Amino acid sequence: MNLGMISIAIMSLMMSCQRHPDQKDDTTSLGVTDTEILIGSSCALTGHASFLGTNYIHGALSYINRVNEKGGVHGRKIRVTVYDDGYDPPRCVFNTQRLINQDKVFALFCYVGTPTSVEIIPIVEESKIPVVGLFTGANALRNPFRKYIFNIRASYYQEIAAMVKHLVEDEGSRKFAVFYQYDAYGFDGLTGAELALKKYNLEPIARASYMRGTMDVEQALEKIVASGAEVVIMIGTYDPCAKFIRLARARDFFPVFYNVSFVGGNELARKLGSDGEGVIVTQVVPSPDTRALLPRVDEYCRLLEKYYPKDQPSYVGVEGFINARVLVRGLELAGRKLDRESFISAMESMEEYCTGIGHAVTFGPKDHQGLDTVYFSQIIGGKLVLVTAWHFAH
Repeated sequence: MNLGMISIAIMSLMMSCQRHPDQKDDTTSLGVTDTEILIGSSCALTGHASFLGTNYIHGALSYINRVNEKGGVHGRKIRVTVYDDGYDPPRCVFNTQRLINQDKVFALFCYVGTPTSVEIIPIVEESKIPVVGLFTGANALRNPFRKYIFNIRASYYQEIAAMVKHLVEDEGSRKFAVFYQYDAYGFDGLTGAELALKKYNLEPIARASYMRGTMDVEQALEKIVASGAEVVIMIGTYDPCAKFIRLARARDFFPVFYNVSFVGGNELARKLGSDGEGVIVTQVVPSPDTRALLPRVDEYCRLLEKYYPKDQPSYVGVEGFINARVLVRGLELAGRKLDRESFISAMESMEEYCTGIGHAVTFGPKDHQGLDTVYFSQIIGGKLVLVTAWHFAH
């Protein structure tokens, strides 16, 4: 050890000895300086879910960059550190520990995926660090109540219930199958489907899965085709879901294909092309095509073009953008004297915050889900569009 390192070690020891015996370690203001607020994110920037992570974080940063250009929040700029986890739970856990223990961020933000996000729950609760905005509707992040986790979007249970209601009550569908990713995400969606169908005294006539990170959908397809399902509820990512639908079409199997929002509907439509006709995707934010009607959607499109000109507007990006607006609003409400507990209290005081998308965000001391709205979109003519009239392939 050199003299410089010895001196630093001695000074650190002396400073620790000067601590009052009754003084407790205070980590609530970590990640906050006079000029910056440090925020951390782990999401899929590479791999089979990279479209989701990239569009999500770019949507969020489009707004944060604009806020920083205007001087930040109460004189502090927001600096976001983003690590790539490739939609892999162990990497997400490693990134989260690094963000908390090494980077010492103030809060976590814009995580992507159920299998990744549920793995960080114990770390979040032990560290008492706020998490704002996750691209997942998993029930485990909502029930039981999680003090440090703020979900902005509607849950998968809500998405699936809304779709099942329409298909049963309006279309007369009775025979449902579930194609799901074999992990926490898929299991959550399967449970959501079972609960939604139970309301109508129904249950899935077939359940079939594939392994996360693979394209091995053939066995699942065989089982579901053999069941004669009228509707296939799909809880997966865009590549395997696209393959499943293409193979089904090739076999003249034409049920209603319905996907939850996590699939990444814009990318699913691009990959399917003409095979996507009639495929349904529920959404938790408005379409980017509504920019002429909704001011914040228009702002998202303009800022995305400014900061990420190679990106195309997407539902995923809109959601990331709204997350950033909510994060910034929470920081504004918390005031200049910012720490984690004051931020949590500020978030819980947020009531009817106008996001500019037609629905307001409200949190409370026992309510950490800001929005409940579910939208319907459908692939028509190769594009994902907001549903105004239903179209189904035959």
